[in-house]
Amino acid sequence: MTAHSDEHERTMAFAEIAIGQIKALRQPATPRVYEVWYAYATGYNPSLNETINETLARNGTLSDTDIDQIYDTYLSPTRLGDRINKVGSRVMDEIEQVMAMVDNAVGSASSYTESLAGVSQQLHSADREGLRAIVEGLVQTAKEMEDVNQKLEARLNASKQEINQLQENLEVVRTESLTDPLTSLANRKFFDQAMAKAIVDAAAGQEPMSLMLTDIDHFKTFNDTYGHLTGDQVLRLVALSVKQNVKGQDLAARYGGEEFAVILPNTVLRSAVTVADHIRRAVMAKELMKRSTGEHLGRVTISIGVATLRADDTVASLIGRADACLYAAKRNGRNRVICESDPEVAPAAMQTQVA
Repeated sequence: MTAHSDEHERTMAFAEIAIGQIKALRQPATPRVYEVWYAYATGYNPSLNETINETLARNGTLSDTDIDQIYDTYLSPTRLGDRINKVGSRVMDEIEQVMAMVDNAVGSASSYTESLAGVSQQLHSADREGLRAIVEGLVQTAKEMEDVNQKLEARLNASKQEINQLQENLEVVRTESLTDPLTSLANRKFFDQAMAKAIVDAAAGQEPMSLMLTDIDHFKTFNDTYGHLTGDQVLRLVALSVKQNVKGQDLAARYGGEEFAVILPNTVLRSAVTVADHIRRAVMAKELMKRSTGEHLGRVTISIGVATLRADDTVASLIGRADACLYAAKRNGRNRVICESDPEVAPAAMQTQVA
């Protein structure tokens, strides 16, 4: 079994489901329609699937408008950018309003200073009635200045709260853009960024770093036998086990499909193998049950490959060696951890994977 053949079979299965839905509903096979149904077939976005299921239950089909709305809501590459732009626009509006308030306060302060200067000149020649008028004028001017300052303070406090909320909104958008919606682990984009940084940091600090790649054994069988909802349950179960067994600076991510990756900074190979085996045992200890019927479906197992950073490594070469170890684990019976120093990993296979 090779990585390429597994990936081909898995993606072709998704494609067949997507085409089947398009045929069944007699929809045009445009790229957008296909992308919506392909995403539905993978089950990677539960909210998209829920929306489609509700629309089908209500209308019996998906109209062109439904397709456009689903695409724009869940798949459009500009969706997150639009949300970020909207938040940024609100921040700029808030800043402009505050600056207008500040300008008004500065103008009031200048007027108050001019009033004081005028009063200083009037005091030399003022009689009793003139002094009273001057004092009353000063009190009125001071009160107006106090009102302006109170309004500015209230507006600044409100703006501070608003900007804090906008910052939280931006962080939510950022987190969403880097998180896999099904498993809540880091997504492939986040993994790629973190992997590049981890290699640079490890080299700069002359520290060890390891990488593990994980693949769910016989995942296609679960999907074909029990359906995509059960397949999603399997993915969440494995993700939870991975998340519970990594700590500190370790980063767990959904690498793609049924594969997961864990970056282990400041971790030597044997320690990484220990972490990997804890994850493997945690997954194997859980029994899968079909929620809709309560049927026990048995246990899930995973295969894991582990490699450690070398002085001349790139992102691709380190991933390549971990991938070779992963498929050595699958070739040798699955449900096991194999690292690059194990005899099951043939040098020729390692070179092929890296290349």
